[in-house]
Amino acid sequence: MYSCKNAIPLGYLACAAIFVAIAGCEPAAAPEEAVRQWVEEAQEAVEGRQRGVLADMIADSYADARGNDKSDIEQMLRIWFLRSSNIVLVATIDEVTVMGDSAATVFLTAGMATTSEGIFGLDADALHFKLELETTGDDWLLIGARWAELGGELH
Repeated sequence: MYSCKNAIPLGYLACAAIFVAIAGCEPAAAPEEAVRQWVEEAQEAVEGRQRGVLADMIADSYADARGNDKSDIEQMLRIWFLRSSNIVLVATIDEVTVMGDSAATVFLTAGMATTSEGIFGLDADALHFKLELETTGDDWLLIGARWAELGGELH
């Protein structure tokens, strides 16, 4: 049995989370909260260079305006991770729009810096993104994306 008797207030939350998980009835997050959590998990996966985790976050039906499908995005990630030793990503969600609890659009701005074996050893970009997500119940998946350098037009 878990005891929270002498825990600090944050510990109470941790114990409550454990009890909910043990009971198997985790409360459903509001769709917008779930989408924001998805973005946070994607950011962590990028910084951790976890290509498999990112691939699992992309729908098999992914398609974008540049003609990319899921395998193209996976290949871009593979190359980027091979060329980059360290990745730092700072993302700011500008807007989340949820439609019917099953589809969402996320506008975000991201600053990215990587180190590599290249001439200068450092590469940095600032981009803005429009991400299109959908869910069939448990997981949100990326179904499309547009991106451009800051100040550029999304395509």
